[in-house]
Amino acid sequence: MRIAEIFHSVQGEGILMGTPAVFVRTSGCNLRCTWCDTPYTSWNPEGETLGVDAIVEKVLGYGADYAVVTGGEPLLFEETVALTHKLAAARRHITIETAGTLFLPVACDLMSISPKLANSTPYEREGGRWAARHENLRIQPAVLKRLMTCYEYQLKFVVEKLEDMAEILTLVRDLNADRRRVVLMPEGTNAALLRERGLWLVDVCRAHNFRYSPRLHVDLWGDRRGV
Repeated sequence: MRIAEIFHSVQGEGILMGTPAVFVRTSGCNLRCTWCDTPYTSWNPEGETLGVDAIVEKVLGYGADYAVVTGGEPLLFEETVALTHKLAAARRHITIETAGTLFLPVACDLMSISPKLANSTPYEREGGRWAARHENLRIQPAVLKRLMTCYEYQLKFVVEKLEDMAEILTLVRDLNADRRRVVLMPEGTNAALLRERGLWLVDVCRAHNFRYSPRLHVDLWGDRRGV
């Protein structure tokens, strides 16, 4: 499978924020979010082709107890099934980070599902050539429900503006999601913008009993790769 990077850091988002982990970032995505913060895995995918055993060896070499398989979209690749089962056999806690448009029978301790809101559709980027496909794919209710039924999960939403909340509340209701597992985080690639949006987003979380998540890696390192 094509791998953009493997690195040792701390989880920057969600209910396990701050946990040391090894990240395996697959390259390739079926969506094209206009604000994608890893364009080297979607708009311009790059990386090297590695076998599952080679990936596992690299992950175990760091010695961390937690492994995060992310992307891009890791559930695009059948090899992700074997990868996660081998990591589970090595007694690693496994988080899968996915947009929730695809299902695979992976080994997973936390399915981190980030459904893409209307704010992600790239109507202007690259002349809008991806807009229709992205809009048709970004929300797959049957897949979301299956992932939420089969795995421990968090629903993580990237919020750009207050108007995004109408879509989020509708999804939470339609999916019958546990509000304690709904995580809101501000959209942005620098600490100043995250703080500006975070100030009003915290109030939204209090009003609806959702979790608020900073983006710790952005606060610490900006938009650098491999951290």
